[in-house]
Amino acid sequence: MQDLTVGIAQLHDWLKSGDVTSLDLVAASFARIGAIDSAVQAFLTVTEEAALVRAKENAGKTPDGILDGIPFALKDNMATRGVKTTCGSRILEEYIPPYSATVMDRLDAAGGVLVGKLNMDEFAMGSSTENSGFFPTRNPWNLGTVPGGSSGGAAAAVASGMVPYALGSDTGGSIRQPAAYCGVVGLKPTYGRVSRYGLVAYASSLDQIGPLTRTVEDAALVLQAIAGYDHRDSTSVNLPVPDYMTALTGDIRGLRIGLPKDYFAHDMDAGMRKVMDAAMEVLRGLGAELVEVELPHTEYALSAYYLIAPAEASSNLARYDGVRYGFRAKDAENLLDMYNKTRSRGFGTEVKRRILIGTYALSSGYYDAYYKRAQQVRTLIRRDFETAFERVDLVFAPTAPTTAFKLGEKTSDPLTMYLSDIYTIPVNLAGLPAISVPCGLIDGMPAGLQLIGRMFDEATVLRAAHAYEQATEWTGKRPQAIGGQA
Repeated sequence: MQDLTVGIAQLHDWLKSGDVTSLDLVAASFARIGAIDSAVQAFLTVTEEAALVRAKENAGKTPDGILDGIPFALKDNMATRGVKTTCGSRILEEYIPPYSATVMDRLDAAGGVLVGKLNMDEFAMGSSTENSGFFPTRNPWNLGTVPGGSSGGAAAAVASGMVPYALGSDTGGSIRQPAAYCGVVGLKPTYGRVSRYGLVAYASSLDQIGPLTRTVEDAALVLQAIAGYDHRDSTSVNLPVPDYMTALTGDIRGLRIGLPKDYFAHDMDAGMRKVMDAAMEVLRGLGAELVEVELPHTEYALSAYYLIAPAEASSNLARYDGVRYGFRAKDAENLLDMYNKTRSRGFGTEVKRRILIGTYALSSGYYDAYYKRAQQVRTLIRRDFETAFERVDLVFAPTAPTTAFKLGEKTSDPLTMYLSDIYTIPVNLAGLPAISVPCGLIDGMPAGLQLIGRMFDEATVLRAAHAYEQATEWTGKRPQAIGGQA
């Protein structure tokens, strides 16, 4: 069976030389899924029949591009024509979209082979993938721990070698945090760099699609394929897309990297502090200059986010009313009763909680006190980053305050769960690009460092992350909790 963890460039070389076929790679993906996904539970839908047909069409031909013939999977909040798109929710359990998301169309045009849709926290609301309406996903490093969220299925699938890469979405850290927990690379592009058309909305001013991969090079390759303007997305920005591979020089001499004292002032796990200090030394050794910077409004980011995101969610999720599509309660006495029963039974606890918070924040008499003030704080956070980037090229931070926690450990305490995203949320509020890269093991579990860049400067983010990755051993580590290739 082919090893799908070797990297996209190696898989492409094998295809190009004729050593393997697309059918071999797709078959290897399904064999791996069949062998371990009953334990990991990363997939909600497996598209085996369609994928094998697609792979057979590629048989005997030289791949046109780097992703041609290579299997991948999508977080289940990205529309796929003819394939169920549930958002991890019972309310969309049987929904099959009549169109595909732009990112799906672009990967399809690049020759990629979709092998399935991945588990997630319901409507992307969560930090552990325990809020899925179907089942929790497990971390392949330790099956008793969470993979992070909300893109937990994507991170677990890549970490365990079921697919070479996957796409997730990031509203407050939902690509980067699971990437850190599962020991893979997770890239959140600048807001507007990748089309959101066909991404089922959670919080429209925060959501962004990005790749989860084994290596930084793979992240650059996938971003190259999905980035760019899309007239169907009103928030898509019409800017040229650089050649990201040319940024991967391995040379970061003279690069100025900011250390925000406001991030490191929090009570950080001792093990996390140790791996962060070690990562800083690696960057210094590569010739980067580390400079202390201030992001003084960081302490308000969590509060602002949990007003803005639920407010937008309460508006976006109003469309799930049982009238047009999705689940509908059958025993309703009238229209209002149908609305109530459909939404009560179709939505999970966390989704209901955020709808209530958001509706309250937007209600008459409270809008200025809560939602408007949160948006003003958001502006201050964005300005903090702008000021910092006058002095530095990147900002360095942990991706998460701890490694993956145990399943069930935080489900009864939502506020503790929300703190898992304390280092990632400010990036979404400011609309910036950021990447999580493996940087060590703490008691056998992976940790991630985060590099944050200026708007639309993914190239510098990738350059620094790649240089760090090449100077360390952490990216090649594989989870031991599952058999086979791991």
